[in-house]
Amino acid sequence: MHESAFGTKRTSVLTPQCPLSAAKRTLIGHSDPSPKSLDSFPKARDGAAHNIICAAQQGRFPVRDPREILSRLQAFRSRFEGLLESARKKAARARVAPARPTRLRELTGFGANPGDLRMFAYAPGHLPPKAPLVIALHGCTQTTDEYDHGTGWSSLADSLGFAVVYPQQQPANNPQNCFSWFLPGDIARGHGEALSIKEMVEHAIATFAADRGKVFVTGLSAGGAMASVMLATYPEVFSGGAIIAGLPYGCASNVQQAFEAMFTEQGHAARALGDTVRAASRHRGPWPKISVWHGTSDPIVKPSNGEHIIRQWTNVHGLSDSPSYQELIGGHTRRIWTDTNGEALIEAFTVRGMAHGVPLATGGESCGAAGAFFLDVGISSTHRIARFWRLHESLVEMPRAAEPMSAPIQISTGDRAFIIAGAVADGSRSSAEPPLAEEERQTSYPLDPNAVIAAAFRAAGLPVPEVPTAPTGATPRVTPGPIITAALKAAGLVES
Repeated sequence: MHESAFGTKRTSVLTPQCPLSAAKRTLIGHSDPSPKSLDSFPKARDGAAHNIICAAQQGRFPVRDPREILSRLQAFRSRFEGLLESARKKAARARVAPARPTRLRELTGFGANPGDLRMFAYAPGHLPPKAPLVIALHGCTQTTDEYDHGTGWSSLADSLGFAVVYPQQQPANNPQNCFSWFLPGDIARGHGEALSIKEMVEHAIATFAADRGKVFVTGLSAGGAMASVMLATYPEVFSGGAIIAGLPYGCASNVQQAFEAMFTEQGHAARALGDTVRAASRHRGPWPKISVWHGTSDPIVKPSNGEHIIRQWTNVHGLSDSPSYQELIGGHTRRIWTDTNGEALIEAFTVRGMAHGVPLATGGESCGAAGAFFLDVGISSTHRIARFWRLHESLVEMPRAAEPMSAPIQISTGDRAFIIAGAVADGSRSSAEPPLAEEERQTSYPLDPNAVIAAAFRAAGLPVPEVPTAPTGATPRVTPGPIITAALKAAGLVES
């Protein structure tokens, strides 16, 4: 049995650098190497405990007494479980949206599945071929249904037209349902849970005829750390990733190191972090684009882990430590790193005052539902991650009900034609545009679209639409009436 950070994993991983007999002698106080003597000390049966002892003997931990190591480990475990329970009780006392019936279906036969995971998926009806594919990894104590309901990924899939795969951890692997984001047998390319998730990707591409060039991965907490694993071990598979309250790849290789990384400040050189990713595969670029999210008040995974993830991937991409620019969005900070062409390769959101969880904006037309580890902080990570990955720019157009004047209007003028695309009722929008929370509308559309259209008419020497000035502070919206009238005038179909 191999003990994970939050339970037991049904594998056996013993480091070759530390003979088993040495570990047993340290644990039970004598040199008898027989299996019976090992069984007399239950902790010695755990591969993780063995590896911790080895690491201590090799000087990788400051504490060298095995009893003190195991005591420290138990203290970390108690703290972790207490924080999880506290967060769930707090959510239970709050008013949260009731769980909806499952939208997911289980897929089987996706591969050898060495990590012993389950595969669930959602695809909108009439999904066209070559649609994007998103892999969404839940956090500890969560199920795929809970993660889908909280994040709203399947709801956004309905709007934008993509498929979602939800890998599911099993309690037999881990009682807390955490992905094994640090176990050497599960985070190496071609092995364990990492390979199981890769097999799910291949199965989903075949099942949904998804676009192999538009595969993305995201996750929360242990799921975020597992997203780091997938981006490092299979970088050629993913166009982008998003890590929420997670940890950098390779920051831990046993239970003790995992808790240390979560709860204590760690010192990681950027080059060493980048080298860990480069050593995980033979891939040498191009690398996935990365979105990083972390709350400033996270008690479970220290916020410095978000900075380590940023440094890991800026090093891999060969970018500066300093962002290309940054902005404030509703009091939260977004930093952006771009390449020489101005393409955003890394973005990092520091969410002010947020604890451990997925950032949501549940008001208005946003998706997701508040609950344990799904926190309404006025900014929708699901929508913003989708926009960073450019899912809203996909060529996939989902079927929708007819709208007034939704077809483009073409007006012939003899030697030229004017096309008024999307001349729809005021306030409508294309289904390829994701519904945005109110704060996102305010920051995403700084220009009045009527003014832009009027300028285009003026530059072409055409009658300028007489659009009334919008009230101060109002959200700019297209006013189709004057635009159509101006086009008809230009075509000579109405009097000037």
